[in-house]
Amino acid sequence: MDKIYGSFSQVLNNFDNEHGFANSRARLRMATLYQVAAANSGIVVGTGNKVEDFGVGFYTKYGDGGVDISPIADCTKTQVWELGKYLGVSEEIINSQPTDGLWDDGRNDVQQLGMSYEDLEKAMENKNDPNYQKYLKIREKNLHKMNPIPVCKFNE
Repeated sequence: MDKIYGSFSQVLNNFDNEHGFANSRARLRMATLYQVAAANSGIVVGTGNKVEDFGVGFYTKYGDGGVDISPIADCTKTQVWELGKYLGVSEEIINSQPTDGLWDDGRNDVQQLGMSYEDLEKAMENKNDPNYQKYLKIREKNLHKMNPIPVCKFNE
């Protein structure tokens, strides 16, 4: 993927922006996953959960949000970690800092969101939580990803 990303960003270097090519990385990953799935008569399985995808919209539109099925979408991040333990996923993976892997500087999800997943879960569940307004602000910024695509209607 590094070679594909390198070529992509080099060809389009005149179109860089404040996000760099981070979202392009996610979209290139999505295209790769669909190619591999198609070659294996499969589907793309999403890893988004209730907090990331449907709570605050922390995903790339047409990137990691582009999936065929989302089996853990109704699970909180805490439940995903618990499921990982139950399935025998290594503690090193479960306890590592969540990251989307899109940035060269190694930033993690907490740094990008400004809140931990535990704090986000609490805020999502309780409007009286001290972080509730902060949660709403993050969510509002990303609603364009979670809402249906606007359609222009023309009178017949």
